[in-house]
Amino acid sequence: MIKLKLLDKIPPAFRNKYFLTVVIFIIWITLFDSNNLVSRYKSLRELHKLKRDKEYFTNRIETDRKKLHELKTDNKNLEKFAREQYRMKKPDEDLYIIMSPSEDRKNNRRNR
Repeated sequence: MIKLKLLDKIPPAFRNKYFLTVVIFIIWITLFDSNNLVSRYKSLRELHKLKRDKEYFTNRIETDRKKLHELKTDNKNLEKFAREQYRMKKPDEDLYIIMSPSEDRKNNRRNR
C-alpha cells in the first residue's frame, strides 16, 4: 500500500523508463564523461584566450622588427633610442628626466 501511494505521487513522466534514460544520459554527458560539457567550455575559453594572445604577440613581434630595422639602418635613431631608453648623455650635457605620475609609481615599485 505504501509503495502504491508513493508511486501515485510521482508524475507519470518521471515513471517513464525512456524519460529516465534520457535524463541520466544528459547528466552523464554534462558532468561525468571525459569529454563533458564543462571541460569543453573551459577548453574553448582557453582556446579563445590563446588566440588573442597569439594575435597580440604577433603584432608585438612585427612592431619590434620594425624598430630593430630602424635602429640598424640609421645612427640617429640608434642615438635617440639610447638616450630615451638607457638615459645616455654626452659628457657636456645635463639630463633632466620628467616622468608622468604612473611612470613614477612603476619606477618606485621596481626600486623597492
